[in-house]
Amino acid sequence: MRKDVRILLVGEPKVGKTSLIMSLVSEEFPNVVPYRAEEITIPADVTPERVPTHIVDYSEAEQTDEQLFQEISKANVICIVYSVNNKKSIEKVTSHWIPLITENTDKDSRVPLILVGNKSDLVEHSSMETILPIMNQYSEIETCVECSAKNLKNISELFYYAQKAVLHPTGPLYCPEKKDMKSHCVKALTRIFKVSDLDNDGILNDNELNFFQRTCFNTPLEPQALEDVKNVVRKNLIDGVCNNGLTLKGFLFLHTLFIQRGRHETTWTVLRRFGFDDDLELNQDYLFPPLKIPPDCTTELNHNAYLFLQSIFDKHDKDRDCALSPDELKDLFEVFPYMPWGPDVNNTVCTNEQGWITYQGYLSQWTLTTYLDVQRCLEYLGYLGYSIIAEQESQAAGITVTRDKKIDLQKKQTQRGVFRCNVFGDIGSGKSGFLQAFLGKNLTHQKTINEEHRSYYAISTTYVYGQEKYLLLHEVFPDDDYLSDADLACDIVCLVYDVSNPYSFEYCAKVFKQYFMDSKIPCMMTAAKSDLPEVKQMYGCSPLEFCRRHKMPPPQSFTCNTAAAPSRDIYTKLTTMAMYPHVSQADLKSSTFWLRASVGATVFVVLGFAMYRVLLKSR
Repeated sequence: MRKDVRILLVGEPKVGKTSLIMSLVSEEFPNVVPYRAEEITIPADVTPERVPTHIVDYSEAEQTDEQLFQEISKANVICIVYSVNNKKSIEKVTSHWIPLITENTDKDSRVPLILVGNKSDLVEHSSMETILPIMNQYSEIETCVECSAKNLKNISELFYYAQKAVLHPTGPLYCPEKKDMKSHCVKALTRIFKVSDLDNDGILNDNELNFFQRTCFNTPLEPQALEDVKNVVRKNLIDGVCNNGLTLKGFLFLHTLFIQRGRHETTWTVLRRFGFDDDLELNQDYLFPPLKIPPDCTTELNHNAYLFLQSIFDKHDKDRDCALSPDELKDLFEVFPYMPWGPDVNNTVCTNEQGWITYQGYLSQWTLTTYLDVQRCLEYLGYLGYSIIAEQESQAAGITVTRDKKIDLQKKQTQRGVFRCNVFGDIGSGKSGFLQAFLGKNLTHQKTINEEHRSYYAISTTYVYGQEKYLLLHEVFPDDDYLSDADLACDIVCLVYDVSNPYSFEYCAKVFKQYFMDSKIPCMMTAAKSDLPEVKQMYGCSPLEFCRRHKMPPPQSFTCNTAAAPSRDIYTKLTTMAMYPHVSQADLKSSTFWLRASVGATVFVVLGFAMYRVLLKSR
């Protein structure tokens, strides 16, 4: 909502503009009225909407046209004052003032107008018969108020309506000609309905309605009040209530009714609680709450955010197969203004046999987004209504900023759950196959991947000492001359060469010597395509000797040309090295060390999946 309101009073001389302001401030009619009242500010604590309000007077005698135009451009709402006993002042509303205001305001940002009929104490009749046709002709006119500065009639109401026209404008919500809500308003309320429909059954049951009521208005509805609301909908709409719950049609009907009865502040309260601004767009402050990330720190989802995302998955996994079909995924992202995940995501995370993103793959993609682009993650959580449904101050409450990596190295332990592995190798060395194998895809499966849908990232979980961790693989495009800071920033480096190509290892050796030989980032050499005959590498020494000289583990044999899913052992080793960069060379060579690290990994994977199915059944 706006932080303040600026009200401008205009009109013909002697209609009582200044008297209205002075009567409001002093609560009595002034004996002496100056040409123009000074600008006054009413503090927030004495206004009904708790917003500071500036009231500005205009005097033709004291101000130039240029000054008037400036005030019109600064005003949030303009009160056109006429005298109910002066026909000429009424005619000037349409012949002079409305055209003047239109000329001096931006066409895209319409300024609401209030028609003010002053001096009602001097006549016994109302001017409404004359004014109503004007109101019907100009949609920017919010309302009309008849008042008297002399006997203080409707003075407070006048300024309340002016304030309300700014804070709760009718224009963006409702079209008087069609007597229906505008499409932008329908779209915004539909999104709110979908976010509030916690079980995704298309209706808001009593629990969901009460949660919605408490969220927006800080108070639940009494059972009888809830029933009364549904009865109003039943009487006016055939399909507004279904299975004793409110349908989307019923929800939209209620808000149309609020607006038609002049209670549009109710609809605005709902819209603003769900992050919408005055233009019915999601507010940037709502989508991107402040989040401070110091250097050498990373971003991860915390436990509450994962629970929320699990509930969103469960809400849309209608067939309970622990994967999201294209239709289910589309349904999930209906509350977004665009489709956030492209076809490359299906080659970034784990999928089932049909190529649908699994439960594990879904959480992995969220983990990836949080790690690589936390601002985008905040935006996505905002679209899903995280702060509202999880009852948090903002999406930032769902993010953990890890401590500085240097502190982890000093303490020789880390609490981080996501580790980045940058994969280097010459063209054709098998990097892409290495990434896809992490997702369980063998060479046969990989050949079916559309080149346009290729991904340079792969993320999944591994288990180290029984702890579930995410390993994020990033394929770095080979370039001897230049590697960016992003290419070098990681927890572990994987150097991939093709055992069947005699010139493949040389690139790995060059990259290591140029960028990583003097760094503290652990490196692992991977001998890819190990199912093919191994040839001598045309380099000064063998890969094994190179690793020995530079205190690296011996090259790890790897192939994705397997009948079943490729082995995951190498990924557990990479994660372990990333978690324990201080581990000595002797430990890395020890088979006992690797056995301890990977023990229980298979058990945990199977157990984790089984536990999800049990939770799913119980829900």
